[in-house]
Amino acid sequence: MAILLALIPAIAWGSIGLVSGKLGGNEYQQTLGMTFGALIFGIGTMLVAHPTIDGHTWMFGILSGLFWALGQSNQFRTMKFIGVSMTVPMSTGLQLVANTLAGALLFHEWQNGRDVTLGVIALAVLILGSFYTSRREGKSPQQAEGRSEMAQGMQSLIISTIGYAGYTIVYTASHLDATAVVLPQSIGMVVGALLFAARHQPIAKATAKNILTGLIWGLGNVFMLISTKSVGLAVAFSFSQMGIVISTFGSIFLLGEHKTRKEMRWVTIGSLLVIAGGIILGVMKALN
Repeated sequence: MAILLALIPAIAWGSIGLVSGKLGGNEYQQTLGMTFGALIFGIGTMLVAHPTIDGHTWMFGILSGLFWALGQSNQFRTMKFIGVSMTVPMSTGLQLVANTLAGALLFHEWQNGRDVTLGVIALAVLILGSFYTSRREGKSPQQAEGRSEMAQGMQSLIISTIGYAGYTIVYTASHLDATAVVLPQSIGMVVGALLFAARHQPIAKATAKNILTGLIWGLGNVFMLISTKSVGLAVAFSFSQMGIVISTFGSIFLLGEHKTRKEMRWVTIGSLLVIAGGIILGVMKALN
């Protein structure tokens, strides 16, 4: 039963890109709707757990949420340019690379030679996975247009990675309580999403629909906390990476994103490498 619970975050988070793609809306409406759903979960956590939220938690929790809004809105934007099947594994890999480097350089989490060895191997595997996922088979007169979309998608992906990295770095550096920070973070998410969406028709039917994606995200977050306690961080962390299989191949078969035979092979190899990199990092955390 504990293993099944640990799979819920992967299913929930891996479904977000698919659900938002079906619900529609631009990247700003999708992000704003998602933050409203996250806010509902934040209020629910406050009512159920009754955490003590001090000024320190409010300030850095909101700042962390603002970074998240930057990351999520640009991830949705990346999906518009290069598709869910390419965005999610690349985004996952780059986030893991950014957080691993932050842990090593800012928080001194690499404490011995074993950590350095596993960390470097994980980074190499993740970078290789991102490379394979992003490969395209160039052909036809549409190739130039594809390169243009890829360039814009990569630009958004880099900004997204910076946002997500800021989200976790602020949370980690501030030593915030996991339960107490949920509500301030969700408020920061909503504020950030409103700022980014202000000039892009934020209040729309698609925004209301995408509240569902926020509820799905919150569900995955809750079960991530539960599974971490029941099966340990290494297993929970590694299992959460499996969500890219759902988002990557779901977008191909459910959203109709076209891939050539070679591109299917490359995206499969890339996804497996990103999962492997996540597992290596999970093992490294478990050994400390």
